[in-house]
Amino acid sequence: MDYSSEIHLVPCGKERYISKNELLLHLKTYNLYYEGQNLQLRHREEEGEFIVEGLLNISWGLRRPIRLQMQDDNQRIRPPPSSSSWHSGCNLGAHGSVIKPSTLPDIQVTDAEPSTDGDETDSAVDAKDLKAEQEDAPQLMRTRSDVGVRRRGNLRTPSEQRRLKRHRFSINGHFYNHKTSVFTPAYGSITNVRINSTMTTPQVLKLLLNKFKIENSAEEFALYIVHTSGEKQKLKATDYPLIARVLQGPCEQISKVFLMEKDQVEEVTYDVAQYIKFEMPVLKSFIQKLKEEEDREVKKLRRKYSVLRVMIERRLEEISEGPVTM
Repeated sequence: MDYSSEIHLVPCGKERYISKNELLLHLKTYNLYYEGQNLQLRHREEEGEFIVEGLLNISWGLRRPIRLQMQDDNQRIRPPPSSSSWHSGCNLGAHGSVIKPSTLPDIQVTDAEPSTDGDETDSAVDAKDLKAEQEDAPQLMRTRSDVGVRRRGNLRTPSEQRRLKRHRFSINGHFYNHKTSVFTPAYGSITNVRINSTMTTPQVLKLLLNKFKIENSAEEFALYIVHTSGEKQKLKATDYPLIARVLQGPCEQISKVFLMEKDQVEEVTYDVAQYIKFEMPVLKSFIQKLKEEEDREVKKLRRKYSVLRVMIERRLEEISEGPVTM
């Protein structure tokens, strides 16, 4: 008899399930912790399947550099328009003829002031504009490139266009260009991806790498749940990272989801993790205590089997002397 429909089990891994009611309790605690933030999770049912969706925080834990795509898919990097060929405000017709726009922008020309105050003001304005754009940009933002793509209705000065072509995107506040397309993210810095509870670990990895146009293969990385105690649990290919995060609890001061290299990290069990943060003298005292306990157990076993050996030998003597007395 199939009880899954009655109990409403939700898969959380290979041949591992959790009841829907228990998952809802964990989900309620999770959302209360992130009340008023965009990290709250939503749930729905689709064709009888219970689905949780939302943002998952992932911390960078890489030791080796990663490679970034400096050219977006299906996009060509075009050189900036030259003033000698055509104006940036004009369009080319089918046969190469210049089609003037219907309305020309008003251009005001003013004399440059030799005073240094104006330069300081312009530099301050540029710095404020750059800071405002950096604050508006999310961490690890990597969507469509500004190279070869012109936003409609937003005219930029030549200096801004040159800056955008040099700095195509930002990862954790650091701008990258062709010379710095290979880098190592700051350890512990956080990014996030929007996923649902039906996505397995490889799917989440591919989504994360594709979001930031990382050329490295997803096979090089793995997701780990790292606890403050030092315990490291690798998520299997059949696990669902969002369900695992909900079951671990919302507090990232206790446990975090890390992106790490497969060949650089070893799993650490809870039994081993509870001794990691002790000092060497304390660990040596633990070893001494364990050795003393081992010696006591060995002595007990020796006494036990010594008594058994004496009893067996005595019985053998009785058996051997029995036929002679008859």
